[in-house]
Amino acid sequence: MRHSITLLAVLAGAASSQNITNATWLDTGDTLQLSTDSTFHFQLLALLGTGTYRGSDPADVLGAANIIVPGDFTSFNSTFAELAARKQAQALATRNKVNARDTFFQASSYWRAADFFLHGNQSDPLIDLYWKNQTACFDGANAALPIPGERVTIPTPSNFSAIGIFYAADTNSSSAKPTLLVGNGYDGSQEDMYHMICVAALERGWNCMTYEGPGQPTVRREEDIGFIADWEKVVTPVVDYLANRSDVDMGRLALSGTSMGGYLAARAAAFEPRIKALVANPGVVSVQASYFSVFPDELLALFHSGNQTAFDAVVNTALLDNSTPSVFRWGVEHGLWAFHTESPFEFFTLTGAMNLTGLYDKITVPTWTANSTRDTFFPNQSVEFAEQLQNSTNVTLVTYDGPEGYHCQVGASTSTNRDMFEWLDEVFA
Repeated sequence: MRHSITLLAVLAGAASSQNITNATWLDTGDTLQLSTDSTFHFQLLALLGTGTYRGSDPADVLGAANIIVPGDFTSFNSTFAELAARKQAQALATRNKVNARDTFFQASSYWRAADFFLHGNQSDPLIDLYWKNQTACFDGANAALPIPGERVTIPTPSNFSAIGIFYAADTNSSSAKPTLLVGNGYDGSQEDMYHMICVAALERGWNCMTYEGPGQPTVRREEDIGFIADWEKVVTPVVDYLANRSDVDMGRLALSGTSMGGYLAARAAAFEPRIKALVANPGVVSVQASYFSVFPDELLALFHSGNQTAFDAVVNTALLDNSTPSVFRWGVEHGLWAFHTESPFEFFTLTGAMNLTGLYDKITVPTWTANSTRDTFFPNQSVEFAEQLQNSTNVTLVTYDGPEGYHCQVGASTSTNRDMFEWLDEVFA
């Protein structure tokens, strides 16, 4: 118990340190707080930001924010499930294609939000039910697009298939176009990526393909497999698929990774020579280090002692205590689910393989990475990542601060897309 008390105290301190109240716009200015729980605020801001590209309606998100009880996972989940069901019913009732598209997209986003804090009980049937609902709604919206995305399942030589969606910039299949391959990270889905990046890519004349591998939402559910560190096993078969399409210019193929996807994409780029440019938002040098940076010394020592039973007992005690900061409760609960384990010790051990040590020299393509000054998940790792890329022909590090400075610039996707596509246009000029 002494371990868990120390853990709770340190984590509470880490959570409070995220609240920056000094108010100059360019460096420390923050957004309007959508919840007194910093993790809920972040998720609500991220969902609000998808409205830029039809992923939500501001009134829906702000209304939900007004209802949700801070720190109460059930309150968050049930509020968005109710909203999602209502939007889905509205979408099914409309006969107008544009109305159906917009409302189905919103419903899909809200079903994903309803699932977000749900993974503490890995046998909860809602984990699969909500995802079936989100997929059905997303597919309903996709079918109403001028050029619907193509869902594809790509076998790999490993014990899984990659699952993707290819969005064509236009209907001219004989014209090879620049293509952005987009992967999410620890918890996000490829459907999220449509609203964050793909719409922006299509508007600029790029094809965009999203994909998921082990540990990510659809593959984890459909194939019952957790995250792997050697992500080239996912990306290379997807690149094989793209290479067989007549509308993809393989000389202008860029790979993007968002959140923990910054590690996944960089790892894949070290082994896949057909990738011609890399986008890491953020640059991630070590997944495990991001967790250990907030561990109290006592808990870190317990982990390194190898005493799995004692370590699991301490962490599991903290997970059952609602006073434990949401960022830790959610982070571990989702990690256990996504890495397909019941043991916190095993989960943190598996994250240890997710680092770029010994791989930097293999990343030689032009690389763009984002450093968000408010990032509490991988703080300052982008700076180290950029400094390590000695063999890359072009390394561009862009810093985002103020209201744009959250992890992955949530709520500011137009700024990110502007900077990223300006850079890509220069690289492929």
